[in-house]
Amino acid sequence: MEEARFKAMGSEVHAIVVGGPNGLARRARERIDELERRWSRFRPDSEISRLNANAGRGIEVSDDTVELISLAIEAWRLTGATFDPTVLGAVLRSGYTASFEKLPPNAAPTPSDLVVACTDIEIDGNTVRLPARSGFDPGGIGKGLAADLVAAELLSAGADGVCINMGGDLRCLGTPPDGAGWTVTIEHPWSSTLIASVGIADGAVATSTTLRRRWTVAGAERHHLIDPRTGEPADTDLNLVTVIAGTAWAAEVVAKAVLVRGSLHPFDLVEGTGAYALIVDDGGAITVSDGFDAFLRYGWIADGVERCA
Repeated sequence: MEEARFKAMGSEVHAIVVGGPNGLARRARERIDELERRWSRFRPDSEISRLNANAGRGIEVSDDTVELISLAIEAWRLTGATFDPTVLGAVLRSGYTASFEKLPPNAAPTPSDLVVACTDIEIDGNTVRLPARSGFDPGGIGKGLAADLVAAELLSAGADGVCINMGGDLRCLGTPPDGAGWTVTIEHPWSSTLIASVGIADGAVATSTTLRRRWTVAGAERHHLIDPRTGEPADTDLNLVTVIAGTAWAAEVVAKAVLVRGSLHPFDLVEGTGAYALIVDDGGAITVSDGFDAFLRYGWIADGVERCA
């Protein structure tokens, strides 16, 4: 078994490779670094930055970027527009102007007239045109898709099993190290103990929370999950959502959309889709969608989360 731990896409990355030729863990790192160079909005020479700088004009991009943008449009449809990849203007206005590890606690918002315009993105072969006065933010879907792509590529390269963890967005394929299924733990920022452990054979787990990436603008606390309907950090009574799905990009966007929508009918988005969700509300109560219990490894470790003093 090979492992690699490194930082990429603003997250801690852990790649586990079971079997196959030597060097596949290194290959995972190189491939994720390549995707970050193409997709990071913080790199002025990335394909995403070029698209944003030339909004209104067609720009030729790689197959990877076409897939990212195509799936982002599909995610917009899947979530009823609760996820929208063109919220860059709102992100900048909220003060999220640098990679999070470089963001000061008291951030300054950037004036921006960028608008939400996912409906008008055009793709023609490898040419993509963002609508004028719009901006694309890969955000979490980029991390999820990176995990999906790399896991599949390593399996095709001869690995028996692969797990790619992109800062909490995991994609698992093939044979795990112990042969008994991949075990994924679910944690909550309020607690030093686990909420639960789930087991998957071929699939993905993603967690979205409002409690980790936070900063202050003019004395007001902000977080990174923008509600496209308001253009502001989501005003939600949920603080953590974990979703199990077939792919990491889908798990990521559904988790984010459920969190943004809040506790009123929280599982509408997952019913009938083959996805399953766990939510934690601001009172610490844990609720799961139908079918989630089937993935539990050891039964419930907690039925609620207490806020730290």
